[in-house]
Amino acid sequence: MKIAILIYEGLTMLDAIGPYEVLSNLRDSEVYLVAKKKGVITADTGFASLKIKYDFNDISKADILVIPGASISFIKVMKDKTTLDWIKKVAKTTQFTTSVCSGSIILAATGLLDGLKSTSHWKSINLLEEFNAIPIRERIVQEGKYITSAGVSAGIDMALYLCNELAREKETKAIQLLLEYDPKPLYNAGNFTTSEPQIVKIAEKKLQSNAKKSMNLFQLLKNRKILMKIK
Repeated sequence: MKIAILIYEGLTMLDAIGPYEVLSNLRDSEVYLVAKKKGVITADTGFASLKIKYDFNDISKADILVIPGASISFIKVMKDKTTLDWIKKVAKTTQFTTSVCSGSIILAATGLLDGLKSTSHWKSINLLEEFNAIPIRERIVQEGKYITSAGVSAGIDMALYLCNELAREKETKAIQLLLEYDPKPLYNAGNFTTSEPQIVKIAEKKLQSNAKKSMNLFQLLKNRKILMKIK
């Protein structure tokens, strides 16, 4: 089982690492972190980085493709023809093509989600309409071989969902136990539709802070129109 995870500058780390931890435990899995260019890729917080050994020339097909999201860098990636062409090329060979968070916006920009129900992070979900995808506020949405998931932590749930599709209940349960994935959050505050307005505002400020770390002022101004739609 060949699994390719797209990596790019300014991505949200858990969007990639969450599915990686789950899917790497599938029987006979081979996981490849793939970037446009080999080298060090820094996350949106600026605090962590990954050293990538594989580029688009190395990986041209996969059984599973995972596209992670970002606080703001997804805007740059969704306009990058080389990256979009690579996604479309790999997607032709996949059994499942998946996304986490705003990674669905990148996937939608390829045209592959045209007319399909899709989800994303609560802050960016409306951008799906720009690419003729149908936004649905659900944690996981499957349309054929395309599986999109909501923000950040939803990538873990998506990967477990995918495991169940591929390896069924017993192995999925074993992987969940291996990771001791038994979430019991302190507060019931992880759903946008039920969150208090003041909590949403605080979360938005944190997103803006990460966005500024990921992109310089020129890039933020250049993407001003798209940012207004996110707001």
